[in-house]
Amino acid sequence: MTIPAGLRRTALRARRDTGFLAAGVLPHLALVPVWSWAATTTARTGNWLLTVSVSAALVLLGAPVLTAVQRARYRVLIGVDVPRPTPAAPEQWTWASTTRRLAATRPWRKIGYHLLLGPLFALLELLVLAVAAAGLAGVLAYAWSWALPIGVRQDWFGYLTRLPMYTAGGLLLLCALPWTARAVARAEARLASGLLGPSRAQRLQERVDQLAVSRTDLIEAVDAERRRIERNLHDGTQQRLVSLAVNLGLVLAARPDLPSDTREAIAEAHLEAKEAIAELDDLVRGLHPAVLEDRGLDAALSGLAARTPLPVRLRVDLEERVAPYVESVAYFVISEALTNATKHANAMRAEVTVRQVGEVLRVRVTDDGLGGADTAAGTGLTGLAKRVGSLDGAFHVSSPVGGPTTITAELPCAR
Repeated sequence: MTIPAGLRRTALRARRDTGFLAAGVLPHLALVPVWSWAATTTARTGNWLLTVSVSAALVLLGAPVLTAVQRARYRVLIGVDVPRPTPAAPEQWTWASTTRRLAATRPWRKIGYHLLLGPLFALLELLVLAVAAAGLAGVLAYAWSWALPIGVRQDWFGYLTRLPMYTAGGLLLLCALPWTARAVARAEARLASGLLGPSRAQRLQERVDQLAVSRTDLIEAVDAERRRIERNLHDGTQQRLVSLAVNLGLVLAARPDLPSDTREAIAEAHLEAKEAIAELDDLVRGLHPAVLEDRGLDAALSGLAARTPLPVRLRVDLEERVAPYVESVAYFVISEALTNATKHANAMRAEVTVRQVGEVLRVRVTDDGLGGADTAAGTGLTGLAKRVGSLDGAFHVSSPVGGPTTITAELPCAR
């Protein structure tokens, strides 16, 4: 006879949950002798200070062991992982650090689980096991009744009429067992995850840390890809265009006897090739200047200030080179600010200040232009604000009508 798949799954789940509950009785009752001894000893001797001290020490020593046992029981028997709280960073012992550590780990949750909820869970587990035992005894009523001596069965008046009732009752109990055991196991797993695992605040903090790390990895990957594209354009496409321009120039110089229309077409192609080289050079510099990667932010900004049409006063104060993606964002903030000052603000001069204060890189660009810049207007400043925000930095623009305009960016640069 083939057992239906649904019934087989229900039976296997009931066996798993019942075994899980049976394995939890002893760990849940492990601390009962401690507080019962403390209560009886205190009542008998009246020396509550010594009794409370000894019982508290036993509880504090036993709670971590019982917690590890419970985590293993949940993981092995029902596949529920109760994670360990993330340990706090080591720091010098003080009363304040101890208070912070206790507030972060909240050991009283584990102690409350083992002292208060443990006996209640043990009672529920014993009730479920009693239901399972009674159900099996009822279903097997005919078997164990015929195993009794005949004299006992004859003295048991009406056993022939009661056996069907026992069997039916056992079947009902066994039918209710999967749902009962499942409900108790789920309740235990939910409470254990909240009391033995990390708190909600710790889980949120761990998630924030993971997102911060993944965001940093993404920014570094994008920056590395930008540098790769810059190298490919500079070493590949740009060199081919230079070679094309040189060949066209050689043709013009070596063949003066060419027809005028052909010579004019080659000269025009030569001029377009040189213009394409210049545009590509600007594009490559805009993607990621090679000097920024080779010599750092100070040298890259010096070149940028030299290429800017208006006078730029540059001050760079860096203790050491910051992360490449931070250098890239700072460079493009300054480059965009100087471009806006030249093209849109009609500025006569600009001032750029870059300072590293602790773990923050502060960038400030000031010009004496017309002002009126607004990040909410959908200009390039909006893109700069988003780029700075990708590093969890701060971006501010002060640009009253009539000037001056001050753009400030604060970039976290801790490695």
